[in-house]
Parts: sequence; structure tokens; C-alpha cells
Amino acid sequence: MARLKGAGKTRRRGIGGWLWRLLLLAVLWLAAVAAWIVWVGQRDQAAQADAIIVLGAAAYDARPSPVFEERIRHGLDLYQRGYAPVLIFTGGYGNGARFAESQVARRYALRRGVPESAILIESASRTTRQNLVQARALMQKRDLHRVIVVSDPLHMSRALRLSDELGIDALGSPTPSTRFRTVQTQWRFLLQEVYFFHRDLVARAA
Repeated sequence: MARLKGAGKTRRRGIGGWLWRLLLLAVLWLAAVAAWIVWVGQRDQAAQADAIIVLGAAAYDARPSPVFEERIRHGLDLYQRGYAPVLIFTGGYGNGARFAESQVARRYALRRGVPESAILIESASRTTRQNLVQARALMQKRDLHRVIVVSDPLHMSRALRLSDELGIDALGSPTPSTRFRTVQTQWRFLLQEVYFFHRDLVARAA
């Protein structure tokens, strides 16, 4: 009987040890994914391209949100520095909005001297994937191939991953500053992107 009790305790300790190991591996994996997302968001790959895709974000009626304005400004900076001759603004209508995000971005660019002929927009998308699908359709119509994708640093990993999945030859150029400035908002954004990384992984495996 004593031997059986001793064997049971040893078995429980063995299972507990394996559970702790699995937990440790899970924590290390999540930390590695988060570190990868941060690292990708710190790389600026901007080089000569056919177009610059600015991914959509919220707009307040006819004004871009602070987050969206940072993306638009960075896209304009790349355009003005001669990296590409075309700007593609993406983003559809928010709930009850009069203007699509892309329309707000176009208005912003026109007011800063960008010619209308250099701007393409789509107004049907609501998600990052849809942004890129619609941008790809515009690229195909204009025979554009290589693009620079502009978004927030922590969003860049997902944007490039989806671009690759959609067959878009994309270089990432994250905004040099972000409106997600507090530790709380940055952590929330990072955790969201870690979640999307695994969601996309499962979707691709299905």
C-alpha cells in the first residue's frame, strides 16, 4: 500500500513538472512572438517602389484621427522624398460616417499639394486584410508591382504578413512616431497583435 501511495505521488509530481514545462514553453513562445512584432515594427525598409499604400484608421467626419494622421503624414513624406509616384489611401466608411477614411486622407493630401493624379483610393474596406485586397485591385488596374506599406510600428508585422499572403510585393515603412504613446495603450496594441498572429496562423492551417 505504501508503495502504491509513493508511486501515486511520484506520478503527480511528474505530471506537475510537465505542466510547468509546458507553461514555461508557452510563455517563452508568446514572448518571442511579441519580440518579433516589435522588431519588425522598428525596421524601415523604404526603397524605390511603384506606390505607397497607407493603411486606413479611424476618421472623425472630415478629419483623420491622430493615429490615421500619423500614417498619412508619413506616406506624404515618403512620396515627397521620391520613393514612389503614387499614393494609395485605403479605408471605408465607419458607422454613420459621411466620408470614407480614404476620402479623408485624399483631402488631407490634396490640401498639402499632392496632385490628384498621384492619388488612388478605395472606400470599400473595413479591416487590414480588406485594405490590402482593395489596394491590390487598384495596383493590378494600374500595373503597379512593388509597394511600400505604411502603418503603425506594432501593426507592421501583420500588414506585411497579410501582404505576403495576398501576393503583394511589399516593403514596410512604419510611422516614425505613434499616437499609441502610453504604456497601457502600447501593451494593449501589442497583445492584440499577438492574438491576431495566432488567429492568422490557425486560419492558414485550416
